[in-house]
Amino acid sequence: MYVIVEIQGQQFKAEEGKFLYVHYLGEKAQAGDTVEFDRVLLADKDGEVLVGAPTVEGAKVVCEVAENLVKGDKVIVFKKKRRKGYRRKNGHRQCFSKVVIKNIVA
Repeated sequence: MYVIVEIQGQQFKAEEGKFLYVHYLGEKAQAGDTVEFDRVLLADKDGEVLVGAPTVEGAKVVCEVAENLVKGDKVIVFKKKRRKGYRRKNGHRQCFSKVVIKNIVA
């Protein structure tokens, strides 16, 4: 069984026991806490597909926060204008939260 769930504006395919890296949940969710997401857009239960309009009624995904703050790979932003002596280098690391899917109620 799997579901397509919307978490903070992004859609993820969620299966029980799998890990997801979602946008940083903030200080409200610490490691070991349980969080629920109820914006389930699609549910597949042994070939029986339920499509929500816009969400599936009564469906939710129960997750446990494994790590609250995980930093992603560094992205380098380099700007340059030729022949003008203008060069800027900037780096950025996106913050994620690692959650494990405990239960899916569809």
